[in-house]
Amino acid sequence: MKKVLVTGGAGYIGSHTCQVLAQKGYQPVVYDNLVYGHEWAVQWGPLHRGELEDQAKLAKVMRDENIEAILHFAAYAYVGESVKDPMKYYRNNVVGTLSLLEVCREVGIRNFVFSSTCATYGTPKVVPIEENAEQNPINPYGQSKLMIEKVLRDLCAAEDFRAVALRYFNAAGADPQCLIGEAHDPETHLIPLALQAVTHPDRPLTIFGKDYPTPDGTCVRDYIHVTDLADAHVRALEKMNELPEKFSVFNLGTGHGFSVSQILQMTEKVTGRKVAHSWGDRRAGDPPSLVASGAKARQVLGWAPAHSDIETILSTAWKWHQKRQGALK
Repeated sequence: MKKVLVTGGAGYIGSHTCQVLAQKGYQPVVYDNLVYGHEWAVQWGPLHRGELEDQAKLAKVMRDENIEAILHFAAYAYVGESVKDPMKYYRNNVVGTLSLLEVCREVGIRNFVFSSTCATYGTPKVVPIEENAEQNPINPYGQSKLMIEKVLRDLCAAEDFRAVALRYFNAAGADPQCLIGEAHDPETHLIPLALQAVTHPDRPLTIFGKDYPTPDGTCVRDYIHVTDLADAHVRALEKMNELPEKFSVFNLGTGHGFSVSQILQMTEKVTGRKVAHSWGDRRAGDPPSLVASGAKARQVLGWAPAHSDIETILSTAWKWHQKRQGALK
């Protein structure tokens, strides 16, 4: 059985990817410091707790577990926090990843799938966004991810190394079996916040801005089910050595955007309850619309979202939210 090291595998997207890896016959091995991840989310293989800067431990895990490839999710991902504390993001997301790559070279691991982001594009000039669009991040989080993309591109050009960077849009939803799901602290994503406002109307959701140049004045985003994201990572791993370029980039999205107001409407349809909300000013750095062109991933990786209609996303997220609420009572 092929063993894959999943850094950040106790987190939201990493844990769902471990689930898909196991379903497809791989053995996921999780490496996570559990700062934002959860031990309960590690259900399909061993957990090694550690830091990316601990090169001796990383090398030991890779050798002891006979790791053949890396899926790298471990990163801080709060945009607002990255603006307030950029050094934290450059230290963890950039220096930590460089440490990981140095160990890969030492041990002889040559296949690397990188969890990147649409934040590398900044405010797009054209929507839907294609992979060759200008990358101009507007926050340190996006900058940190773009820096690693550049490192990977140069490393692949210089050595016997292959990497795929997956730039995805708004991850949402939960495992349809409800074994794992979204559990951030603090929570900043729209859908779980809307569900919280459903069950706790005394804590209304704040909608930031209603005067954007969009059909209803609220921001438009491309929501992709987390299980579909996980499937794309495994496909990238499987196809990597067949790709014509040693470093490849793919957007992961549906090609369809939904506004904040539309998400609230679907939340109310799925839950049968009102979403308590209030209106706030625009947040600095929020682009009006972020929608992916996922054509390249479909054509090259054979990837097509299977769970990413917005009602399915909301339904799985609501089921998971109810399970968590029950566990917390």
